Amino acid sequence: MRGGRARRALPGEGVEPKLAGEVARQLSKDPEQALEIHAREELGIDPGDLPSPTVAAVSSFGSFALGALVPVLPYLLGASTLWPAVLLALLGLFLCGAVVAKVTARTWWYSGLRQLFLGGAAAGVTYALGTLFGTAVG
Repeated sequence: MRGGRARRALPGEGVEPKLAGEVARQLSKDPEQALEIHAREELGIDPGDLPSPTVAAVSSFGSFALGALVPVLPYLLGASTLWPAVLLALLGLFLCGAVVAKVTARTWWYSGLRQLFLGGAAAGVTYALGTLFGTAVG
């Protein structure tokens, strides 16, 4: 099903359009079953193989905590200016983007530069808003 309508069989799929429509109609009677079948057949995802919400939450927490430590690290090691933290954060953004490329169809450098740009833009907006409202770092 796409867009709430039964998907027609394409030539070469081995199922006549009329039969495919009937199968889609029957499978769509149970939304949970239809979702599972479409996830498996169209996206290649088996919902039974997904991690538990607890594992996802704990790994997300750990990732955010580790990511937050990266720009603070220079200060923990004695830095007194903003630039070491900025450079380390930008490097971290690029590396995270490059690692994400392993699960996408993009090249490592494109994903790295994309993450660097988006994260840098978000940090720049945050810095600008902090300056606008009278708070400053450094």
